[in-house]
Amino acid sequence: MKYLIDFIEQQDISKTAIFPHLKCSKEEAALIRYICRRYVKGVEEVPVLEALQDNDKQEGYSYLEKLPLMKHILDMGWLAPMSFGQIKAHEVSKLEILTVAVTPSIALLRLLEEGSLEVSLPEIKPYTDHLEYLQDQFDVVELLHKIATYKQGFTDNSLSIGRLKNKLGLLTRRIEERLKVSSEPIIVEEFFREKALDEREQRIFLALLKEEYSGGEGQFRDMNTLIELISFDEYDKIKNRALLEEGAKLITEEIIDYEEILNMFGGISRSFYLREEVMQRIIHPKKTKKVTKLKLDMLVKEQDLFEYHKPQTTLDDVVLHPKTRETLQTVIKQVDKNVYKKLKAWGLKGKRKGIDAHIIFYGHPGTGKTMTAVSLAKTLKRPILSFDCSRILSMYVGESEKNVRKIFDDFKSLSKKAKVEPILLLNEADQFLSSRSEGQGSSADKMHNQMQNIFLEQIEKFEGILIATTNLIGTIDKAFSRRFNYKIEFKKPGKKQRIRLWQYMLPENADYEEGFEVETLAKHDLTGGQINLIIKNTAYRVAVREESLFMMADFLEEISRETGSSFDEDKSMGFKV
Repeated sequence: MKYLIDFIEQQDISKTAIFPHLKCSKEEAALIRYICRRYVKGVEEVPVLEALQDNDKQEGYSYLEKLPLMKHILDMGWLAPMSFGQIKAHEVSKLEILTVAVTPSIALLRLLEEGSLEVSLPEIKPYTDHLEYLQDQFDVVELLHKIATYKQGFTDNSLSIGRLKNKLGLLTRRIEERLKVSSEPIIVEEFFREKALDEREQRIFLALLKEEYSGGEGQFRDMNTLIELISFDEYDKIKNRALLEEGAKLITEEIIDYEEILNMFGGISRSFYLREEVMQRIIHPKKTKKVTKLKLDMLVKEQDLFEYHKPQTTLDDVVLHPKTRETLQTVIKQVDKNVYKKLKAWGLKGKRKGIDAHIIFYGHPGTGKTMTAVSLAKTLKRPILSFDCSRILSMYVGESEKNVRKIFDDFKSLSKKAKVEPILLLNEADQFLSSRSEGQGSSADKMHNQMQNIFLEQIEKFEGILIATTNLIGTIDKAFSRRFNYKIEFKKPGKKQRIRLWQYMLPENADYEEGFEVETLAKHDLTGGQINLIIKNTAYRVAVREESLFMMADFLEEISRETGSSFDEDKSMGFKV
């Protein structure tokens, strides 16, 4: 405690070891010493009025002339006011501090104990892994947060801010120097270069990454807090808001995303977070699987409502009618950023990111409706969850209506937890889309109408891509028809399409009888699902023979059996080419 004792006992205060560090006048230092002498005697709070009167040798009210000195000491941060209510210290008038009690600040106590506030950093060493690098960067974030806190807090501590900025400069230079001597690749730095992020965008990214690593309560997710970290004045704050608005690089490049939350004052605030695929790349750079799909997959396994599909084919792998393919390409083009900007500029897009499309696939069973939906998901790089609508009917009155809401509520909940926007596929949606009963009708009719009304309401509110498949487009209710902006027919394939289907579905490594021609098989009016089933049934028959040779007669027999059965009542998952 030699620095403290020296400061308290030395007659000439200007000769004490800590006086140069105080950067104040001798009169101001004398006031500080008076407070410190009282502090070491157990008096934690000293009234300003008392300190001024005891340090003034004249009679009367001349001590009031020293109020500016006390105000300056407070502003420098050597003394801390015990109470200013909710008013910032730099906004308090000189006379207001007259009735305030003060105490030595933490910075002053540290100076008295250590004799210096200079920052000493470890020697420059290369980073051995990205975690060491992140620890330094997280320290930078903490310093930025402290500086912002001083600016917004109850003390206008210009000296403390100066010290923090000095430490910030030393630490950032140290990071730069360590990076220069490091041979180990730092994934975060590589990411910054790849995305061409500037310093402000990097700091926002690192603040959100720190939040993910620490598992904190979200102090660095708030929009205003993030802007404070990268802003030096009010003008900067206004300018830097653009970094977290729609159209900003961090959002359009799908690096960060946000949730809009209703705050306690009735307004909407944004809570930002790093996207899962970005987190996966930073935390587990050597793993190639995406956490988003794995996470959604695991969430779906915990419930029994939806089926999670892992698309193996794109739209290029599916035989489609040219008009059908053209319509689907229109949906795909909506994902393009330039198209999105145009729609937004024309006032046709709201604040919500992403595309909204309500689509009906209708046509004969086996024409590829379900497979096309799954393939569209792969083309759009989206996961897809399907629900079999035939499961919705319940023997209990009122349960069906509840189940309709559950479909959409659970889908929204899964999407939010996984932080992705899957496509919702409603298979066999005939009962939802058919015309509603008129008049009073039976209780079953009333229940069915109520169920359809709820479904109509949920379709109206649905955000994202929804695909409903049906075989009976002719009976669709007009109210539903208006809610779907794309109605795509799946016709039975023509002869040229059937030739392609047979060619791609027939086993490549099998032996065929001499003179075997696909054109003969393609003459029969079959759907893709029927062709797929016929090939499988024929293969089972041939496989049990000693000479496994595919004969035309076998296929023709299976075709005859298939076309003579009630295949149209079966369900098919579509077809692949």
